[in-house]
Amino acid sequence: MATRSLLKSTKLGIYSRQCLKALGQQRTFTTKLTEQQQAVQELVRNFAEQHLKPNAAKHDKEALFPFEPIRQLKEMGLMGACASEDYGGMGMDYLSLAIAVEELSRGCASTGLILSIHNFLYLNLVNEKGTPEQKEFFLKDFTRNSIGCFALSEPGAGTDVAGIRTRAKKDGDRWILNGTKNWVTNALEGKALVTFATIDPELRHKGLACFLVPVETEGIFRGKKERIISVSTSGRAATACTVTLEDVCLPESYMVGQPGEGFKIAMEQLDQARIGIAAHAVGIAQSALDTAISYAKQRVAFGKPLTRVPSVKDRLTDMCMLVETARLATYRAAVDVSTKNSAMAKYIAGRNAAAVADHCVQILGGRGLSVNYDAERHYRDARGTQIYGGVTDIQKRLVGHFLLKEHDAL
Repeated sequence: MATRSLLKSTKLGIYSRQCLKALGQQRTFTTKLTEQQQAVQELVRNFAEQHLKPNAAKHDKEALFPFEPIRQLKEMGLMGACASEDYGGMGMDYLSLAIAVEELSRGCASTGLILSIHNFLYLNLVNEKGTPEQKEFFLKDFTRNSIGCFALSEPGAGTDVAGIRTRAKKDGDRWILNGTKNWVTNALEGKALVTFATIDPELRHKGLACFLVPVETEGIFRGKKERIISVSTSGRAATACTVTLEDVCLPESYMVGQPGEGFKIAMEQLDQARIGIAAHAVGIAQSALDTAISYAKQRVAFGKPLTRVPSVKDRLTDMCMLVETARLATYRAAVDVSTKNSAMAKYIAGRNAAAVADHCVQILGGRGLSVNYDAERHYRDARGTQIYGGVTDIQKRLVGHFLLKEHDAL
């Protein structure tokens, strides 16, 4: 299908799996997107503009999970973006998915986050590390219908993944899991989760194992939705909650990899997750810039629009540069995946998004603090991107570690 025809379809509001499948095939990174990538960008941007942006404030205010937009994304194929076509996926690469997350987050931060976590943390793990049997059960339906989630953090183990206390004990040909997981985004709507447990706490990271768990398994209890200031852990439309596992019995076939490989699996998946969070942050930052420009064009002060006030123009210029540098770092990380690149992208994008959102509030003045304007929502959403997926301090330490390692300076 020709790109011109695809763009025409986009303008008609037709968002098909065939369109995205034909477009999401990028293998190398340059500073300019290919024609195909630009078409993916336009396709998802138009969808977000028409179907997400008009209801974003309502979903945020009422903490409503965006069921209808997610249903539409399933029809488009984006809920199975990078999964193998053999299991109903689109076979797209990480950059194409990052572009989609960015554009969705520009329209509605919650929807962008839901898609990002489902793909980067759940679906890609099963697609890349699962056995054929696991893919048949935990992948096939999740590229089209169901939502997956990722349960890693615990009350006493957030950044310190090796300190996980959820216990996995072998009982014949089964594993019995007991423990509690916090901040599990998508858990209330999800049908399965990736989780991690230790076979021996004394072994620290060497004792971790990764499991796939249907949420309807006996012994799984999902708590109330967490309500905090940001979209990040379900203060708003993206839902997150505590998940408790009490004598959860799983067959051996539900373990991903081997006992002791859980830490490596978790770290590799977090490298991907940071790309998704960075793209999410870029979308939020771009939306804040859009809001600021739109307001400054129509707001008159001292007999002229704010866009002609030097201090406001300087702020808008700074915002533009912050967005562009974050976008470049994110796109580079999506093509050249490494711990250093993904940590750098998340650090830059999260920091820049928070700064852009702060500028947006400042330009709107008193209106920037009002819940009747988008600026305060952008501010909340942007702040969350500096927390989940690893706080900015940790990202900076990771970048420094691998920088010095590259130069044999550790």
